Amino acid sequence: MEPGSMSSSPPQPAEMSPICVKPFKAADQAEVKRLVLVGLVEHWGWLDPTKNPDLTDIQKSYAGGVFLVAWNEKEIVGTGAFLPRSADTVEIVRMSVRQAYRRQGIGRMVLAELKRRARQAGYKKIVLETTKTWEDVVRFYLNNGFAITHYHDGDAHFALDL
Repeated sequence: MEPGSMSSSPPQPAEMSPICVKPFKAADQAEVKRLVLVGLVEHWGWLDPTKNPDLTDIQKSYAGGVFLVAWNEKEIVGTGAFLPRSADTVEIVRMSVRQAYRRQGIGRMVLAELKRRARQAGYKKIVLETTKTWEDVVRFYLNNGFAITHYHDGDAHFALDL
């Protein structure tokens, strides 16, 4: 690297501190909301301020489910949650990883912990949806055991039996 130049590349795994996945706490609210909304803007190029009301009070919105936060030391680098949809099924939502940390296994860690917690709570199935044109995201879920069940209104719908 040239003297005085700044690197904008993501940290390499050897440079990263161990990632820790923890339950959401009220003190995480502002940073988690910002991370998720920034990720949506990165995908869509804009943000509809009338959408995403669940992010206004995450603790209340996800009281019946699980909301996890991935940390690299003192920095929030990822999120993921599930909400019950029936007695035996949960839906995964709010999977997001800070851009500089993508493709380093953080999403897999959060997803694995969500799957573990769903299984431990007695759920038998996980469902989720994502925009079908987000090829990297679709591939992520396929590579993590999910199967596409159908497409609807531009979204790919997935399921995984636990």
